Amino acid sequence: MTGPDAPAEDIVISVRGLVSRFGSHVVHDHLDLDVRRGEVLGLVGGSGSGKSVLLNTLLGLREPDAGTIAVLDAPPSLDGAGRRLALCRRIGVLFQGGALFSALTVRENVASPLVEHTRLDDRLIDRIVDLKLALAGLPGTVAEQAPADLSGGMRKRVSLARALALDPELLFLDEPTAGLDPIGAEAFDHLILSLRESLGLTVVLATHDLDTLYAVTDRIAVMADRKIVAVAPAAELEQSTHPWVRSYFLGPRSRAARAAHAPGA
Repeated sequence: MTGPDAPAEDIVISVRGLVSRFGSHVVHDHLDLDVRRGEVLGLVGGSGSGKSVLLNTLLGLREPDAGTIAVLDAPPSLDGAGRRLALCRRIGVLFQGGALFSALTVRENVASPLVEHTRLDDRLIDRIVDLKLALAGLPGTVAEQAPADLSGGMRKRVSLARALALDPELLFLDEPTAGLDPIGAEAFDHLILSLRESLGLTVVLATHDLDTLYAVTDRIAVMADRKIVAVAPAAELEQSTHPWVRSYFLGPRSRAARAAHAPGA
């Protein structure tokens, strides 16, 4: 269901009244957000709008100063550590920049969640790693390489393979196409859509990449004025009267992205 009144069982993330502060600086002021099962939700906002703070709070890496957060079926009463423990096998994260362990091989990086959170034997872990690398569009020959030996695009895909290691239901992507050339970024966009369809993922995607927003997302949540000021498909956001939303979605770069991804383009 894609309307505003999606049933409760179709809501996988519910944020109500979120307040985030750093000293006297307020980042989020009673922010509300719902993420629906099976959708790709884009998250946009200007620099300093609090996108990374929101992602870290959803992941349990930061405690909210007020408000409630429910992710999947983890109770909103859980603190950050409790939420991380309840969700560690059900979510995957691709951090901005990849955050690969430089001292480990590609195989060891992708295997690290399996080693930490399962009791599978090494042989089975190796088979799973090979599968996840293939899902991320990587040849098996990269498995024994060091991250430093790979291109930026390949490192992104290794990070994605690691995020998929535990078969998550929910995937968080922080600027997944940042630093990629246009061809690599487009290929990564197609990969996200393919994985969503084949694995039944729900994806939360923080990005500044307008091409990615138009190509991949079902809805886009816009952060401004310390809140979520709009949540809608890109075409609807183009009709917004909010000044920041209009400047973002009606500028020349947005018009180019919209034209490039229009049906039949």
